[in-house]
Amino acid sequence: MFGIVLYYIVVIAWCLNFFALSFNLGWGNDPNSYFFKDFLSVSKGPFEIGQIRAPIFAALAIIWFLNWLICYRGVQKGIELANKIFMPLLFFLTAVLVFWSLTLDGAMDGIRAYLTPDFSKLSDPRVWIDAYSQIFFTLSLGFGIMITYASYLPEKSNISRNAILTGLINSGYSLFAGVAVFSVLGFMATSCGKPLSEVVSQSIGLAFVAYPKAVSLIPGGNLFGAIFFLCLVVAGLSSSISIIEAFTSAMVDKFGLRRKPLITAVSIFGFLGSIIFTTQTGLLWLDIVDHFLTHYGLIVVGILECVLVGWFFGSRVLRNHINKISSIKLGIWWDILIKYFVPLVLGIILVGDLCKELGKPYGGYSWTSLILIGWGWVLLTLIVAFIIALRPWKTEDYKAGGRSEA
Repeated sequence: MFGIVLYYIVVIAWCLNFFALSFNLGWGNDPNSYFFKDFLSVSKGPFEIGQIRAPIFAALAIIWFLNWLICYRGVQKGIELANKIFMPLLFFLTAVLVFWSLTLDGAMDGIRAYLTPDFSKLSDPRVWIDAYSQIFFTLSLGFGIMITYASYLPEKSNISRNAILTGLINSGYSLFAGVAVFSVLGFMATSCGKPLSEVVSQSIGLAFVAYPKAVSLIPGGNLFGAIFFLCLVVAGLSSSISIIEAFTSAMVDKFGLRRKPLITAVSIFGFLGSIIFTTQTGLLWLDIVDHFLTHYGLIVVGILECVLVGWFFGSRVLRNHINKISSIKLGIWWDILIKYFVPLVLGIILVGDLCKELGKPYGGYSWTSLILIGWGWVLLTLIVAFIIALRPWKTEDYKAGGRSEA
């Protein structure tokens, strides 16, 4: 979790930079060249560190400061207050983008491509695995965030209803935001006279290359771009403070550490650890580390959590507790999912990725860089996690161990 936030916050810093660039379309006529050559100045290999990119470094400092400030103020005055502001703001900005994008020429072409199903794809096992991976990561499962926020709930909370609402709202928002994405892609295809498939980009290319290019074509595009990247900044901040809070609350609960000095220390070390991703090799390191942590680190954690809850703690015990305080009752099917189905699917994903990895080096990188940077990062974070987990508890009652200060 801490290993992820180090590079995740750098991506938010990129969004903050592009938010500022949006007002005068500072990426010019060739967003692709600007992003990779001018903005990131990507080096030729992972071990060619190069220079620190000053605009990214400055934005990184701002984002880490905001994370520190929000978490430092505590749960109610900091994180809860921030989310009460961020979530409505994020939805409002997204709604503006969606309805604005629907007015663009060619928007309906993008929407048709987005909402027209191809049922033949359902016979492809990879589609189901990709869907499972997507919802696993978008709900931040394996990060400890859900566990942390759940621990702040009253003792008798409607857990099953809250869980279902969380899943539905998360997926609903993703589908809603997708309307803006595909409307803009449809507009781009119409403006450029190309099929939609030729203007679609994936991952980083969509946000920092395809969208800036589209923004340059949209009337009033500078404002559209500013709203889009502000959405990414707000969404990123809400996620990063959650990751930091999950790590902090666990340390406070277990070791009785004082919350505010701990958050300050975490933020300082986090900022220093993020600097490597602001260098010219930052994108390459980010790509490698993200691939290995999300494909192996989180998957392993998810499997271990299922084993712990299903086989050691006892899923039946937990299910009985949930049913006593929840309006939606869980049946024996829930035990089967936790004990067998979820670990099985995660195991298939893990084995599949490993076989693919051994057959061909990821991303065309050298084996040396993948082992030292990718596997090294995963092993380092897992080793530190196990060391912390195996340390004896310093607090008998976690509520007296630091929660009151929050």
